[in-house]
Amino acid sequence: MTRLYVFDLDGTLVDSLRDLADSANDLVVECGGTPLPLDAIGRMVGEGAATLVVRFFEAAGLERPPDALARFLAIYDTRLLNYTREYAGIRETLASLEERASLAVLTNKPLEATRRVLDGLKLSSFFDRDAVLGGDGPLKRKPDPAGLLQLCARVDVPPADAMLVGDSVVDWETARNAGAKVALARYGFGFREFPREKLTGSETLLDSPRELLMF
Repeated sequence: MTRLYVFDLDGTLVDSLRDLADSANDLVVECGGTPLPLDAIGRMVGEGAATLVVRFFEAAGLERPPDALARFLAIYDTRLLNYTREYAGIRETLASLEERASLAVLTNKPLEATRRVLDGLKLSSFFDRDAVLGGDGPLKRKPDPAGLLQLCARVDVPPADAMLVGDSVVDWETARNAGAKVALARYGFGFREFPREKLTGSETLLDSPRELLMF
């Protein structure tokens, strides 16, 4: 029985691609480049803002300035919720799951931005404050299992009784590294680049958040 559901944020709980892409392209243009396609930026998301910045500068063929990360975060901070919305069915799914299990968030996104997105979309009420971990805290980011293991220990749930719900190979690796179950959101933009040959058949594949209620 799953006693803890740990959710990734971008591409799993919320569709934030347009705001991330617009912010990245604003910086690309500031630095003299040409905007990148939305889908191209979607393939770069998942390992934290620093890695995203490196990737979109490389894709744009631009030299990355020393303050690139700070500039990207400053731009993104102004548009966190311009277009970002929860995926259809997320709110109802969380409401049902919280009746039978603990809920948490584990993301490589900075914690303050994560909290603002959850607050702005009125999703924060589903998660205790210390059950939300970002990528800029003291623990190593996903795919390191430290964050997931801490969330399990917090509610005294063995990793085998926890499920990480994500959309990318980073989430898949995190769950495997922790010994937890994994559900992959095929509706999320991170799944587009998932290496299908890695799938073992033990994963739960979701075409809608509501399908989680079956497990």
